Amino acid sequence: MINLAVFDFDGTITRKDSFLGFIRFSHGTALFTGGFAIMSPYLLLWKLGILKNGNVKQRVFGWFFKGMDYGRFQELADRFKHRISRMERPDIMEKLKEHVLQGDQIIIISASVENWIRPWAKQQQIEMVAGTEIEVKNGVLTGRFSSDNCYGIEKVNRLIRLFPDLSSQRNNYHITAYGDSNGDKELLAYANKGHYVG
Repeated sequence: MINLAVFDFDGTITRKDSFLGFIRFSHGTALFTGGFAIMSPYLLLWKLGILKNGNVKQRVFGWFFKGMDYGRFQELADRFKHRISRMERPDIMEKLKEHVLQGDQIIIISASVENWIRPWAKQQQIEMVAGTEIEVKNGVLTGRFSSDNCYGIEKVNRLIRLFPDLSSQRNNYHITAYGDSNGDKELLAYANKGHYVG
């Protein structure tokens, strides 16, 4: 039996949203506030259910990061791991450590961008991270995502991509999953044990 422990990131491992935290960290409070004021019509349409979560998220990401040098972006992402450490939820970090001690394979699956989760995960000796992926052309961020927003059923899809025989040999796996929001419902339902930790 292969035991997998799958964790959402924002609101589960962390107390705050890392997407917003990274924007504030990389651009400063003034530009963060101004940018979200400009983006407010799209945020309102999302709240009203007219625009999808992923579409609005990509627009926001593009406004802040389109045209940024990829090396600079990754440098910021690497430095952000120290901020993430201050955002950790102690209760979930204890759960994570328990799974490590049991020899389970740890996977983080998040709607946030992989680039700033991976440096933090590496500190925790977690190698498997699946998140929203960004598009880079000629060493520059296009402001678009190169993958689907890793939310809802996409979290299950990404888990199956990491373990391709899950579909055909599901009984060989025992999955424990942790999440805190609507975006985790499908993952929690797919797991043998789904823990809502909101």
